[in-house]
Amino acid sequence: MSFQNYNVPYEVDNNYTKKVAYFSMEFATHQPLKIYSGGLGFLSGSHLRSAYELGQNMIGIGILWKYGYYDQERNQDQTLDVAWNEKIYSFLEDTGIKFQIDVHDHPVWVKAWYLNPDTFKTAPLFLLSTDLPENDYVSQTITHKLYDSNVAAKVAQFILLGVGGAKLVDILNFNPDVYHLNEAHGLSAAFYLYQKYNRNIEEVRKRLVFTTHTPEEAGNEKHDIYLCHKMTYFCGLSIDEVKQLTQDYSDSFNHSLVALRFARLANGVSQLHGEVSREMWGKYPNICPIISITNAQNWTYWADKQMYKFKDVGDDYGFDDRKKWMKKRAFEIVADQTGKLFSPDVFTIVWARRFAGYKRAGMIASDPQRFFELMNNQKYPVQIIWAGKPYPMDHPAISEFNELVHLSKNYKNVSVLVGYELSLSKRLKQAADVWLNNPRVPREASGTSGMTAAMNGAVNFSTDDGWIPEFINHGHNGFVIPKADYANMSTYDQDQYDLNKLYEILTNEILPLYYGDYKTWRQVMKNGMQDVRFQFDSNRMAHEYYEKLYNA
Repeated sequence: MSFQNYNVPYEVDNNYTKKVAYFSMEFATHQPLKIYSGGLGFLSGSHLRSAYELGQNMIGIGILWKYGYYDQERNQDQTLDVAWNEKIYSFLEDTGIKFQIDVHDHPVWVKAWYLNPDTFKTAPLFLLSTDLPENDYVSQTITHKLYDSNVAAKVAQFILLGVGGAKLVDILNFNPDVYHLNEAHGLSAAFYLYQKYNRNIEEVRKRLVFTTHTPEEAGNEKHDIYLCHKMTYFCGLSIDEVKQLTQDYSDSFNHSLVALRFARLANGVSQLHGEVSREMWGKYPNICPIISITNAQNWTYWADKQMYKFKDVGDDYGFDDRKKWMKKRAFEIVADQTGKLFSPDVFTIVWARRFAGYKRAGMIASDPQRFFELMNNQKYPVQIIWAGKPYPMDHPAISEFNELVHLSKNYKNVSVLVGYELSLSKRLKQAADVWLNNPRVPREASGTSGMTAAMNGAVNFSTDDGWIPEFINHGHNGFVIPKADYANMSTYDQDQYDLNKLYEILTNEILPLYYGDYKTWRQVMKNGMQDVRFQFDSNRMAHEYYEKLYNA
């Protein structure tokens, strides 16, 4: 196909004619394309799927990571091993487009690959690579590892996504009405556009929108402005010109703050996160308005259609049988990886997502006595599965993962799995009776794993953070740990309060209901499935992005 004067190759719906270029460091479109790490990628992948389903005039711009995020393997003692293996994709199309951008005052060749919408039923996705024989080795490594731990390499990746992506859009002659930055990684595009429009920032602002995903300032990317300048991040502007333009006169370049000053409109990713963001950034002058568009996940891709069918026709036998069968199938993976035989008749808790300190993976096991009693409860037997990838250089998170591996060696009914990517994620959601989510409030901007868990008949049990306040009605469609006065508590007190409440609700409400009144439990499952069906399907979200962000 021709990539000159590119248009999306499907019929565009009249509600979504505005052209959008969507920039993201990662996209989780389907298991074989391993260019994602976690929630940000799961979100952008679902967004592209919904854009396709709704016939939206959108293209995705990302990076083709040669080694992906990393492959999660095991050492001899079952602890986590990080492996980087080259990925080869026969289904990506060569666009024939090659061009140069400047990184560190040095021309770097960039090649564009194309994921056809028909391949995985997504909006068109263009992926950039510098892994070319024309480049020196250092330039080739820019697209080797997602979120490279080397600071200069990371800044180079940001330049590739932003400047390289914006330049590709020009070569395609796509002429987007909107440049949408999913997180601030691609912000260098704004400097490219600033030069393109004769240094008129209003022309940039007219076209730029920004989605922020981080509910705390420390989590937002900041880099030394002299390093960024040396890396040619600012497309030829001097440091003084940058400071003048961004109205930030410090030597630390704050990507999110500048994105909020350059964009005409921004959004947080849940109602709560929108509030947190407005409060957090409100002290800075001249930022754009921040609205809320709550994250969601693609129902067509994630949901178990059989369970929904049985639910809709009121076939409880079929409904229960299907859930049990899905548990059994998932437990084959548990047996294969860990040598443990789990039973589909036993209440199963799953904690699975990226390992990060604030998400508190091991919280339920942090009181050894209570955990021992829970796992040896004869009246209400329990099985628990952990899975998830820590960032490969996040040593505290890796230690937490490994501690759980060692803990699991003492129990037949505890297992820790590796390889948490799209496929395993779906299987574990199908395996779960309860999907456990216990981040420290208010540190989870949204969280989306519980949405797809509910789409597979798992009941959410969560702290009251992110998307959860918009969803859980306690005891009706899930279970929630009630908020305390967290703002005035120490971290230790917050963790203790949440732990006590977790055990209280689990032992007094959830387990007696599951084993003693399964009819009501089944209704809670069905209510959860019903309540995520439309409100947290990414078709709603993709529609809202047009309605509230692109067309506003």
